[in-house]
Amino acid sequence: MARADTLPPMPETDAMAPERARELERLARLAHTLDARWRIPVVGVRVGLDGLVGLIPGVGDTLAALPSAYVILRGWQLGARRRVLARMVGNTGIDYLIGTVPLVGDLFDIGFKGNLRNIRLLRDELGARAEATD
Repeated sequence: MARADTLPPMPETDAMAPERARELERLARLAHTLDARWRIPVVGVRVGLDGLVGLIPGVGDTLAALPSAYVILRGWQLGARRRVLARMVGNTGIDYLIGTVPLVGDLFDIGFKGNLRNIRLLRDELGARAEATD
């Protein structure tokens, strides 16, 4: 089972257009930067820009939600179904709403990793749909 702060490599499928695969990898790198870019020494927990920017009172969580919204937009443009997009919006909404609670939200941001969850959903969706078209 994959850890919450890492993503397995994108499976190679002939059916998936190379451009789509490259875009998914680019989005996966963005999600990794947002959720798990740096390891906290001693504790070993990974944190990204989402958790760090979320520490800024008032605007931090809103600023961190902007790249998350971009991932959802790109998922829509890549052809993800509404059900998958709704789950992605739910992950981002939970991350945003709980993230606004001082201290508790910051700790939640470190553990929830909504962007990595969204990339997994996109990979599962688009990879499965590409295999179905064979």
